[in-house]
Amino acid sequence: MTRIADIFRRIAADDRSEVFLALRPEADVAAEYAQSLAAGGPLAGIVLAVKDNVDVAGLPTTAACPGFAYRPAADAAAVAALRAAGAVVIGKTNLDQFATGLVGSRSPYGAVRDSRRPDHISGGSSSGSAVAVALDYADIAIGTDTAGSGRVPAGLQGIVGIKPTIGTVSTDGVVPACASYDCVTVFARDLVTAGRTMAVMSTTGTRRWAADTPFAAAPDAALAIPAELPALPAAWREAFDGAVARAEAAGLRVKPVDISELLAAARLLYDGALVAERYSAVGEFVTSAGDDAGLDPTVAGIVRAAGDVPAHRLASDQAELRAIAARAAALFEDFAGLMVPTAPRHPTLAEVAADPVGVNSQMGTYTNFCNLLDLCGVAVPAGQTADGAQFGVTVLAPAGHDGVALDLAARITGAPPVAPWNLGLAGAVDLAVFGAHLRGQPLEHELTSLGAYWAGEIRTADEYRLVELATTPPKPGLVHDATRGRSIRGELWRLAPAALGTFLTRLPAPMTLGSVALDDGRTVVGFSCQSSALASARDLDVGHWLDW
Repeated sequence: MTRIADIFRRIAADDRSEVFLALRPEADVAAEYAQSLAAGGPLAGIVLAVKDNVDVAGLPTTAACPGFAYRPAADAAAVAALRAAGAVVIGKTNLDQFATGLVGSRSPYGAVRDSRRPDHISGGSSSGSAVAVALDYADIAIGTDTAGSGRVPAGLQGIVGIKPTIGTVSTDGVVPACASYDCVTVFARDLVTAGRTMAVMSTTGTRRWAADTPFAAAPDAALAIPAELPALPAAWREAFDGAVARAEAAGLRVKPVDISELLAAARLLYDGALVAERYSAVGEFVTSAGDDAGLDPTVAGIVRAAGDVPAHRLASDQAELRAIAARAAALFEDFAGLMVPTAPRHPTLAEVAADPVGVNSQMGTYTNFCNLLDLCGVAVPAGQTADGAQFGVTVLAPAGHDGVALDLAARITGAPPVAPWNLGLAGAVDLAVFGAHLRGQPLEHELTSLGAYWAGEIRTADEYRLVELATTPPKPGLVHDATRGRSIRGELWRLAPAALGTFLTRLPAPMTLGSVALDDGRTVVGFSCQSSALASARDLDVGHWLDW
């Protein structure tokens, strides 16, 4: 049985009709899958599910509201990029209507049930996308995130959810929820696949990246955690303590901090006037739709009420949010990131039915503030359960520090290193290093303190030698010598242009940077030394330095 046939068989057999709102014909998916494998590409053979507020050409976009449905002629920008890279769309997934909710049950097409415990919620609003990945109906899935919709379902389903910096991925072809804060996100079962996917989607974004963008955290980076954990039951606190212990075991310096400013910002999203953007997005449709439109009563009530928000309240809350953001920014001056529980608990469907607004609000305790404060986040499984639920944590970092959040999440969970998806966007420069700057050596910190990302081992072309330089501490100098040279082992690091400039200014004479030819034919920036130093320099024992 082929892979596509097996997926369709399991979808039919599992009685999970609420997950997909539209499935493409199996024959079409199978044919496209075979073509993807033959053509290759960074996402060749990857099966993609798409949240049904994101356009896929030829399939209806409903935003989980039958009366709102339309059939787009073109893919959303993110979908088009993934397809061009080889991903194969299997279908459109259910969601909390108009992406308004964090529970996954606000849909006339039925509540999306948890992948392991069907009497519990899946988390929303990207409910169907998360469950499709958790049940292996898809390798990756597109979600959206305004208040936590790309993170809460990831945490409850035990998968990875990446919410990038706002503007990293284009929202063209996405039904807006709160346009100022909407993000296109990705779900996957592991960080490597999620990172590869985000790298492809990020080519569609418009966000400008700083010249000193960091791509990783220092080995002993400081990690903040909440000093208080509101809404967290005892078993979930114990699970979070376990995640803290793993962070410390990974070499991170963990310190509790006051996050009251973040929680104050979170309350502005729904309790304040910022909800007016919900009305701006779909309010006219909701207020004019008839009884046969299929509106969810809770969602309709939220959107209609948002239409009554006066302009002066919106302006006041926006000003308050700017003030909170300025104060909250101080939190990240001393910390590489902040680790929080992804969700505070895992409610049952019955609990949500009894209190649809209260439970939903509680689910956003640790997520609602993120986009309002222009943070990026990576949600990962924490490797344990709490009261029978899959427990996850999210690493948050300032805008543009997506690589740092990814690096911290990988280290906390013991995942292999993952290449930051914004390397190309920030104009990352490859730097070849040797000797004391290699990983684990005395001067590695000069790279990690600048947010450099370790990209692996390299070898030079067969035309270099090392000489001893009279620096403190002593360093090897790489010298081009086509006659006496040999291949030298080194490492490749990637860092932002401004960081490379800073690194160069700190190099002691006679060290400098120049072009280095690698054994694979590439030419990169790498260590060199001034010609004046060569007259008195002593050749080093190559065998010794090759082991550095």
